[in-house]
Amino acid sequence: MSKKDIFFKHITEGNTTKGDYIPIGAAMLEGETVTGAHIKIPLKTMNRHGLIAGATGTGKTKSLQVLAENLSNKGIPVLLMDIKGDLSGLAQPSPGHPKIDERHEKIGLPFEAKPFPVEILTLSEQDGVRLRATVSEFGPVLLSRILDLTETQSGIVAVIFQYCDDNKLPLLDLKDFKKILQYATQEGKAEFTEAYGRISTASTGAILRKIVEIEQQGGDLFFGETSFDTQDLLRIDDDGRGYINIMRLTDIQDKPKLFSTFMLSLLAEIYSTFPEQGDSDRPELILFIDEAHLIFNEASKALLNQIESIVKLIRSKGVGLYFVTQNPTDVPEAVLGQLGLKIQHALRAFTAKDRKAIKLTAQNYPDSEYYDTTEVLTSLGIGEALVSALDEKGRPTPLAATMMRAPMSRMDVLTDTELSALLSNSKLVKKYNKDVDRESAYEMLNEKIEQAQAEEAKEKARKEKEALKKAESKKRTSTRRKSTAMNPIVKVLTSATFIRSVFGILTKILKK
Repeated sequence: MSKKDIFFKHITEGNTTKGDYIPIGAAMLEGETVTGAHIKIPLKTMNRHGLIAGATGTGKTKSLQVLAENLSNKGIPVLLMDIKGDLSGLAQPSPGHPKIDERHEKIGLPFEAKPFPVEILTLSEQDGVRLRATVSEFGPVLLSRILDLTETQSGIVAVIFQYCDDNKLPLLDLKDFKKILQYATQEGKAEFTEAYGRISTASTGAILRKIVEIEQQGGDLFFGETSFDTQDLLRIDDDGRGYINIMRLTDIQDKPKLFSTFMLSLLAEIYSTFPEQGDSDRPELILFIDEAHLIFNEASKALLNQIESIVKLIRSKGVGLYFVTQNPTDVPEAVLGQLGLKIQHALRAFTAKDRKAIKLTAQNYPDSEYYDTTEVLTSLGIGEALVSALDEKGRPTPLAATMMRAPMSRMDVLTDTELSALLSNSKLVKKYNKDVDRESAYEMLNEKIEQAQAEEAKEKARKEKEALKKAESKKRTSTRRKSTAMNPIVKVLTSATFIRSVFGILTKILKK
């Protein structure tokens, strides 16, 4: 057997699967595509998470697009974080190209141009389905971690939530939370001190400053109603294909705090609401997080710990997380160690630091007698990648330099007209894009404060009235005494001379 035939057997036997799978391309040997040596990703291990990495322009986004399309075809919903704004084309079919036909002929897979069911979501004022969550849904622990609070400040947040629970005060948006913080150290200080102990104004001031930081990044748009129901991410269209939910994040690239806040809240909500899947044959939902370094670079230690915990636990809910970034070192080692599928596009060695990073990256892949991994990483072309997956028993498949298949949908964005048409037909836009501002802690506390102020003003008026009444009574008494004292008859009758004369006459009469 030739080396090529031995390699073909090595790849095909290592990628044998009894269950359903996604074919993503064909293996390459010495720069040439081995037609029919298909690289397959078993659906059974798609919830083991993954990584798509590579330098700018090497084809990361197209690999993401290929995975999303094929998952949708298998009836598995997808959520994409679209940081660069180049994924909306999934809603339209590929226009095709001779180079695409040539690529698929080499791979040995037919090419079919087709659109996919797409829902456009947004965290900001961009067009799309508005995603929101209430402060109450975050809870004191998660909110404290997002705000990166100290232990003392976290304790105050817990007390605030407890007070709101005890007094039936809904915490919906950030203005509710700011209002209760102010109330705790001002109008309601005595009430809080009696029930929960003294709350430091310095601590509440520090918490307020953290909230302002979130607000400045657009958090006031995210916190509130109507809360997004994560079950709406699991929709299937009439043809049995999973919806591809595209989160438009082009306007929050410079707002990593808001991005990480949203991601953590979403993962926590999914983990708390999705049922346990056990050892399922297919995932329930797949999330692709583009520009993943935005989460990790700006995250606090507490936030990183929370993300790492969720990554470890959420796969039991049938949810797979796929991080898309330029370099694997952008992802913390604790998270990187949890990733089953790795699609590594080319890396560029322009500096000594780049070469060192490439050597470290090569160590993340299984050894192969067919590849010098370090060399291959710098010689891969556009749309080519090193792939290492897990088979149905959780074992790594043979490392393969892979010619990736082309997306079936358009590799470009939707026009404004196409986007408007897509949104006008969206059921979720009608469900979530209504502004709701029902009575909550802010309004209820203002009403309570107003009532207290009204009662205080009423009591003050009553006391002033009583004081005025007493003053008038005292004045009348003083006036009567003064007028009596000024009467000439009274003056004579009350004079000392008159009294002595009267007593003298009475004395004489009594002697007789």
